[in-house]
Amino acid sequence: MSRATQAAVAEIRDLRVEVDGRALVDGVHLRVHPGKVTALVGASGSGKTTTGLALLGEYPAGAQVTGEVRRPGDGPVGYVPQHPAAVLNPARRVSALLDDIARPQVRHLPRAERREAARALVLRALEDAQLPDGEVLLSRYPHQLSGGQQQRVVLAQALLLGARVIVADEPTTGQDALTKSRIVEQLAAVAARGIAVVLLSHDLDVVRALADEVLVMREGRVVESGPVERLWTTPRHEWTRRLLDDQRAAPPDATAAEAGRPVLEVRDLTAVHDRRTVVLRAPHLALHPGECVAVVGRSGSGKTTLARCLAGLHSDHDGDILLDGTPLARSLRRRDRSQLAAVQYVFQDARAAFDEHRPVLRQVARTAVRLRGIDERAATAEASTTLHRLGLSERLAHRRPGELSGGELQRAALARALLARPRVLICDEVTSGLDTVTRRGILDVLSGLVGEEGDLSLVLVTHDLDTARLARRVAVLDAGEIVEQGPTRQILTAPQHPFTIALMRTTERLETGTRL
Repeated sequence: MSRATQAAVAEIRDLRVEVDGRALVDGVHLRVHPGKVTALVGASGSGKTTTGLALLGEYPAGAQVTGEVRRPGDGPVGYVPQHPAAVLNPARRVSALLDDIARPQVRHLPRAERREAARALVLRALEDAQLPDGEVLLSRYPHQLSGGQQQRVVLAQALLLGARVIVADEPTTGQDALTKSRIVEQLAAVAARGIAVVLLSHDLDVVRALADEVLVMREGRVVESGPVERLWTTPRHEWTRRLLDDQRAAPPDATAAEAGRPVLEVRDLTAVHDRRTVVLRAPHLALHPGECVAVVGRSGSGKTTLARCLAGLHSDHDGDILLDGTPLARSLRRRDRSQLAAVQYVFQDARAAFDEHRPVLRQVARTAVRLRGIDERAATAEASTTLHRLGLSERLAHRRPGELSGGELQRAALARALLARPRVLICDEVTSGLDTVTRRGILDVLSGLVGEEGDLSLVLVTHDLDTARLARRVAVLDAGEIVEQGPTRQILTAPQHPFTIALMRTTERLETGTRL
C-alpha cells in the first residue's frame, strides 16, 4: 500500500495548546502511520513534548486546548519517557510490574494455566523490547537496572498493553554512540512489527538513521516537514538549515600547554561503590593550566565517578588527587574555602541543581558571597555582569529556574561556578539533552572561557565525540578503566584501543544515517 493511501493510525489536526495566554503549540498537524517512524525535532521549548503527549491525551495543568486529536481505537498509545525511572515503581520487582499487565490477558484460560501463560507473555514482550535476558531481570528492582534497561522495561509494558503507537521522548539523551545504535535497532524493530513510532529528539544523527518522516518545530509551530532524506539534502527553512549545520571546529593542537606542573593531577585512583565494588581505576591523569581535557566513554564507564572524585563528591576512593601539587581531601566537607572555590562542578541536570523558589540571580551571586567572602551587593553586580556575558539578560536573571529553558539554565550554572573564580571547571555532560543550536552556543561559551579566563582549566565529561573536539587532550574510559589517552586529534583520527575504534566507527555510521 502506498504512503498516500495508507490510513493513519493516529492524527492531530490544528492543535493549539495555550497556558496563561502563551501558546505552547499552535496549528500543529501530524499524521502517524503504522510501521513508520515520525520524528519531531527542534530546540528546547519548541513544542515537541507537548505535541507528543497530546497523542496520550495529556496536557499541562491549566491548558486551554483546541483542535482535534484522533488516537487508535483498538489499542493504547505507549509512552517511553526521557527518564524511565520516574514511571517505574521503585518498590516492586520487574516481574510484578509486568505481571500486572499480563494477568488480565490470560483470565480466559483455566486457572492452572494462567501463571505460565502470563510469564510467556512477559518474556515475549521483554524480547520484543530487545531484552533477551528477561528471566534474569525479572527478579530485579528498577534501581538495579541501567537507564537503557529501564527504558526497555517501559517499552515492554507498552507492548504488553498492545500499543499501536509508541511515543519515545528523547530516548538517546546522554547516551554514547554504541548505546544509541542499540536504541535505533530497538525502535526500528518495534516499527517493523507494524507499530507507529513518534520520536521526539534533538539527536539529529539518530533521527536520520531511524525516521521516515520529520517535522521541524520552532516556537510551537511546524516550520518544515517531509521525508528525512529530503530534509537532510535540501532543507527549505532557515531554522532547519541551522539545526542541520554540522560544521565542527578542528581539534586544537596539543602544544606547550602541557609544560610545567599540572594544576590538577590524579595518581593511582581507585574508586568503589558500596564499599566493595571497584568502579574506576585511573593510574594517572593530568590537567595543565589553561587546558581542556575531555573524558569520554559509554554510559556506566566511570566518567561521572571520576568527575565526582575530583570535585570531592565521591569520597570512597584510594589514591591521590593533587591541586597545585597539594593533596585534596577526599570529601567536599573537608576541603577549605579556597579549595572549594578552586575546583567547581557543573552538573548535567542544571534544573535539579537550582532551588526552584529563588530567582536565578540571587543563587548565582550566593557563590561569591560564600566562597570569596564579598558582600551581597558586589556579588549581585558581578553575577549580573557574568550572566549577561554568558548570554542571559537581566530580565531572565530575575526569573525563577522553572521559567528558563534548559540551555538558559546551563548558562546560569556556568555563571554560578565562575563566580567562585575557579582554577578548574568540571562540566559533566552539560550539553546532553540540548538541541544542536543551543549545544553549539554552550560549546562556544566553554571554548571562550578557556581562552579568556587566564589559567582556567576545563574537564569536559561527555559521551559525545563531537563535543570532545573542544578539548586539547582526550581520555577514553571503558568499564572503569582509562584505556587510551592522548592529543584529541590523534584519538579522533587514529585511535588505537579496540573500544575507541568501535566508538568512532559507530559514530560515523550514525552520522551518515546508517542503521546498525
